[in-house]
Amino acid sequence: MDIKFSGFGGQGIIKSGTLIGKAASLFDDKFATLTQSFGPEARGGACSAQLVIDEEPILYPYIVRPEILVSMSQEAYEKFLDDLAPNGTLLTDTDLVKPHKIRKDVTMHSIPSTRIAEEMGNRIFANVVMVGFFTAITKIVNSEAMKKALPGSVPERFIDINIEAFDKGFQYGAETLEKN
Repeated sequence: MDIKFSGFGGQGIIKSGTLIGKAASLFDDKFATLTQSFGPEARGGACSAQLVIDEEPILYPYIVRPEILVSMSQEAYEKFLDDLAPNGTLLTDTDLVKPHKIRKDVTMHSIPSTRIAEEMGNRIFANVVMVGFFTAITKIVNSEAMKKALPGSVPERFIDINIEAFDKGFQYGAETLEKN
């Protein structure tokens, strides 16, 4: 499965890709590779994490057309939507992405991940909320593997709140699937 997480620097986009790849490869018996891209501005500039996850060893670590696109900023949505494979899945942050290019061949799901994180006390957790949502919607990596990947990926003192953020995103995703 070819996946692209995208947004702007400072949102934890690269961390999201790393977390999912770690969960897949260390705790879910899959293979994963990660490549990353970000502008020279780093914070505030466009960035993306390209992730390949498979049941078999991965022979080519780069993606050409992601099957799943996660966009956490309007700029990322504009820049990468046309790259999404036909019949792909698009996940967006409701508050930061206003879709206007509608593709009939794409399944779209949205979550107010930044707002949920702000309600938890800090928008810095928005990426983990989105990772929880991603996990529920795509079912590529199981939720227990994702939670096992958090220690060592986030500071020890923030593990509990990151698990809470993940759970909120996962629950939102599960409820989204039930409605559809």
